[in-house]
Amino acid sequence: MKPVESTIAAKSSNFLGQNPHLNELSESSALPGFDAKHPPDPKLIDTCVHCGFCLATCPSYRVIGKEMDSPRGRIYLMDAIATGEAPLAEGTVEHFDTCLGCLACVSTCPSGVQYDKLLAATRPQVERNYERSLGDRVIRSLIFNLFPYPNRLRPFLVPLYLYQKLGIPKLVRQTGLLKKLSPRLAAMESILPNITGEFFKGNYPDVIPAQGEKRYRVGMLLGCVQRLFFNPVNEATVRVLTANGCEVVIPKGQGCCAALPAHQGQEEQAQAIARQMIDSFEGTGVDFIIINAAGCGHTLKEYGHILQDDPNYREKAQAFANQVKDVQEFLAMVGLTAQLSPLTEGKLTVVYQDACHLLHGQKISQQPRQILKQIPGVELKEPIDAALCCGSAGVYNMLQPEVSEELGQQKVHNLLNTGAELIASPNPGCALQIQKHLQLEGKDIPLMHPMELLDLSIRGVRLK
Repeated sequence: MKPVESTIAAKSSNFLGQNPHLNELSESSALPGFDAKHPPDPKLIDTCVHCGFCLATCPSYRVIGKEMDSPRGRIYLMDAIATGEAPLAEGTVEHFDTCLGCLACVSTCPSGVQYDKLLAATRPQVERNYERSLGDRVIRSLIFNLFPYPNRLRPFLVPLYLYQKLGIPKLVRQTGLLKKLSPRLAAMESILPNITGEFFKGNYPDVIPAQGEKRYRVGMLLGCVQRLFFNPVNEATVRVLTANGCEVVIPKGQGCCAALPAHQGQEEQAQAIARQMIDSFEGTGVDFIIINAAGCGHTLKEYGHILQDDPNYREKAQAFANQVKDVQEFLAMVGLTAQLSPLTEGKLTVVYQDACHLLHGQKISQQPRQILKQIPGVELKEPIDAALCCGSAGVYNMLQPEVSEELGQQKVHNLLNTGAELIASPNPGCALQIQKHLQLEGKDIPLMHPMELLDLSIRGVRLK
């Protein structure tokens, strides 16, 4: 046996010995495990040398403090399940569920372990081969049948608007009744943004002309949660792109990017949504496809992997993925041509919040900072633990509210400790999470998307 295999086996055996329920199951002749459809690659598992560098950067390990809730521990479990030493059962699935999928470990690992690919292979296995509890199935069904579909979510805006205007949220949170009945529903309710008239807008022309000389023809994604809860960010993004010489194409048939189901192993749903997205942009003749939400961008760039088994879409998916650019990545690459004005009379201190799927997933860190620094008067502050996840992680803050709460508190404290006057966040999920914890801290510091700041600067509008 190779040294690495020996170490994994020893660790797996030790883990089983400490978990009587799993040990009992391991004595069965046929443990529930992975099926033959793209299980975690043993070669990728073997690249982990168990050095432990990932532990300090793993948000779930920092909160929970258990080895099996770290990337290294989860890799032990993947190997143990694959080799029949541990079952794919409640005792193992819970550790995969606690992973935020932030990919900080991928950035940190000195051995180049592709944990992102291992996780992406494991989660669909869990969804296919493990039967969740009734309560878990209900909440997941609600999330995955509602949030990725804007036309289903939109009708809820009116009752949510009335719910807030009548002051019911304050009563619900003061009594704590919802949290007692369902912590997950309480977590969902707690991140609900303030519903305004902006939420009911969002009708865009199919093509929006460039201002001045046309430099590029770009497609733009509106997102699902983004187009409803953060429509002003989309409007600002369109204005920034057109002001910098881009003709913007917005296909009516586009839907969700597939990030929510893809990150949680809902494979068939993610594939169907990805096909719809590819079809909606087919024949548009765009040079690039632009996205302003970090989690969406990471998934869009993974379409080649998501549709790897589809002979009709495999090549189209990879071609689509190759065109995708985060809006900050794109603007840093092509350069700004629009004139920028100060946002305030004097200096404006801004702290930029790194979204995990932008920083770790897409390796985009300097570009947003370069863009913000071009705005006259802006001074950037850097928080400690900038690479640590805020706890949003798609729908993680709804599925794992306790871990998410602690991470949200840490993130907000670190951002506030910079003394910055404004927070710039490039992802809707992060923005909702941070805004929630700012409110809990009683802090009224503004939070804006970098495109909103750039838009105001281009139009010469001062911040109030």
